[in-house]
Amino acid sequence: MKYFSLHKNAPKVSFREAVVRGLAPDRGLYYPETIQPLPEEFFQQLSELSNAEIAFQVIEQFVAGEIPKDELRQIVDEVLSFDFPLVEIEPDTYSMELFHGPTLAFKDVGARFMARCLGYFNSQKATSEKVTVLVATSGDTGGAVANGFYEVDGVEVVILYPSGKVSEIQEKQLTTLGKNIRALEVEGNFDDCQAMVKKAFLDSDFEGKVNLTSANSINVARWLPQMFYYFSAYKKLQSKGKPIVYSVPSGNFGNICAGMMAQKIGLPVHHFITATNANDVVPNYLRTGTFDTRETVPTISNAMDVAAPSNFIRIEELHDHSLDKLRSNLSGYSYSDEETRATMKYLYYKFGYIADPHGAIGYSALKAYTRDSGFDGLGIFLETAHPVKFLDVIPKEISEKIDLPKSIKEILPKKKVAQKITSYAELKQNLLR
Repeated sequence: MKYFSLHKNAPKVSFREAVVRGLAPDRGLYYPETIQPLPEEFFQQLSELSNAEIAFQVIEQFVAGEIPKDELRQIVDEVLSFDFPLVEIEPDTYSMELFHGPTLAFKDVGARFMARCLGYFNSQKATSEKVTVLVATSGDTGGAVANGFYEVDGVEVVILYPSGKVSEIQEKQLTTLGKNIRALEVEGNFDDCQAMVKKAFLDSDFEGKVNLTSANSINVARWLPQMFYYFSAYKKLQSKGKPIVYSVPSGNFGNICAGMMAQKIGLPVHHFITATNANDVVPNYLRTGTFDTRETVPTISNAMDVAAPSNFIRIEELHDHSLDKLRSNLSGYSYSDEETRATMKYLYYKFGYIADPHGAIGYSALKAYTRDSGFDGLGIFLETAHPVKFLDVIPKEISEKIDLPKSIKEILPKKKVAQKITSYAELKQNLLR
């Protein structure tokens, strides 16, 4: 398998090179050169296969011999040490809970997969050359990457996060590990952090001094494993014989893009719904045909506070850069903080279900699509983070009912360790120290 840059001005590379580089030299995202649909027998046998075996068969073509099959199976087994339960909220409406991993966020799967891939590649080197994973986070990515790469030999992790724009628990998860994990608190928003990361990848001053790679969903090893969620849900609901739509809370659009790749290799998906907050660039594009980026708006669903979603170019590639094709496969809805709080209350008082702000937006978008389209099938909204991470924004009468998981109780007393920076020059100095 070769990967090419979506900017079409860089050499093709292997999976290993795409993972280690993160971003192509022309600033483009890497994309697989060929995509093979899974055989029909795979879907016929799906209910009999373990989640790990399903994941192995789903990801194998994208790794393409860069990791031996036995090693890849072991990686997948370690990554999928937890489930993605479906909770039926009301008839034919399900929450897919993706927060049962070590950092209570959906990004655990991608971070753990990438960490293990990079660990394998490092183990095959003749020299002990260190790799620096540079990552920007709007909330959960930082904690998941920190945990996934913690104490991985030959890897140092540097996490940029926007000051005052992540929750206390999210901040503690990425600033309290120490050892090979460093946190940089940036005066700005997520897009500022992401811009610094992208600039660093193209800075020739690092050549021969720092080997940089990214652990954001721009990295193929972070992006592609998220396909596992969609196959897991389909396996559980396949016997119902009804079409399925997925409503995905979307920030950098890596998760929903992975769902679309799952669809591309054969997973039956009736439709996708992107659920956003006030940062509604993509829903607005679907309505108007104009992709109009703007300043990021801070919201209570902070993981979606992204005004320039990097993965959207991959979504366009999956739909042949045709707006009509995209509209036939994707609908978009956006919600204010007030509407989000109202939905969290509705889910709790109507169904006894506690959702985080992102999941609440996913539910709202799913119900809006069902109403607008007359869809009569199964609807799944993705619950992407444990509600405990958002105690400060969930309505108080609901947040009081949330029990603190053991992992959260253990980090709360720990002291935050982070260096504040305000510019790319400071980031560069930090990396070259």
